Amino acid sequence: MEAAAIVLAAGAGTRMKSKKPKVAHEVLGKPLVRWVVDAAHEAGIGRIATVVGHERQQVEPLVEADTEVVVQPERRGTADAVAVCADALADFDGSLVVLSGDCPLITAATIRRLVDMREQADAAVVVLTMELENPYGYGRIVRDRVGAVERIVEQKDANSAEAAICECNSGFYCFDARALFEALSQVDDDNAQGEFYLTDVLAICRAAGRPVLALPTDDPSECLGVNSRAQLAEATKYAQRRINDAHLAAGVTMTDPDQVWIGPDVVIEQDVELLPQTFLMGSTSVGEDSVIGPNSRLTDTVVGCGCVIDETVAVEARIDDGASCGPRAYLRPAAHLCEGAKAGTHVEIKKSTVGKGSKVPHLSYIG
Repeated sequence: MEAAAIVLAAGAGTRMKSKKPKVAHEVLGKPLVRWVVDAAHEAGIGRIATVVGHERQQVEPLVEADTEVVVQPERRGTADAVAVCADALADFDGSLVVLSGDCPLITAATIRRLVDMREQADAAVVVLTMELENPYGYGRIVRDRVGAVERIVEQKDANSAEAAICECNSGFYCFDARALFEALSQVDDDNAQGEFYLTDVLAICRAAGRPVLALPTDDPSECLGVNSRAQLAEATKYAQRRINDAHLAAGVTMTDPDQVWIGPDVVIEQDVELLPQTFLMGSTSVGEDSVIGPNSRLTDTVVGCGCVIDETVAVEARIDDGASCGPRAYLRPAAHLCEGAKAGTHVEIKKSTVGKGSKVPHLSYIG
């Protein structure tokens, strides 16, 4: 069955203390909302609506190329944010995933599991849940006597017994689209925050006799939301470890993985060695047997095989097989080192080609 998605990206993120909207902040060089959109695409979801609101002129350029942008005029809660997509998805009938645009660690595999579980059970909704030692601030999953999901209660509305529950709402769901939009018309704002909660849809669907299910996550870090600079740093560290572990398993050497930062879209071949304080960002690719670092930062740069890149900053550059850079070299956009070429100590190159086997040894600017 076809699946669609709604990505919620309208919030201000006041705790970020920033001029930028929360979802435009970056983890490893990539905006939070792009991590979520890309995970949805990887899960096989082609149709995505992104809900924008606060400082939307900064968010829309991040998502308009491959999602349908829907504006939430007033921030009146998560149910309202989903409801504004009713017209955009009026012709859709199937599994509708609701994703939080400030949770960059969600994986395509988990999104796919949500969809598969809902479709196999023909459920009204499946909610992704997590067990937390300290659940403060999260909605709690309230189950009935036989263990079925009854409802979700928000922190500010929870009594003492409900607040003691450690199974929490992650903010990720898969709905039957028609059941969702029918239930949204019954949601009210009679709660401690005076908002329209999407979580209320679960109790409404259950009362209508439709199955309401929970999918416990194996990895609570997938559900980590970014609401502050501290949480942004925490998410970055989780992403760094996940990405580095994947490259290590694929045959990349890192002297100290904690001192290597690799963006999610970087491609690295086997037998590459990454030395401490190396940053590989954007669409950078590195060919086999190359050594990068220490103290190097490559962004949107293509590195061939057998290269040595020492204390180098390169942006939108091309470095062919067997070339070398540094120490303390700067390759600016459209710099091209051909096979076996060299850019030596304190060399800066911009919009120029250094031919095969040629050398710019030291203290030079080519542009």
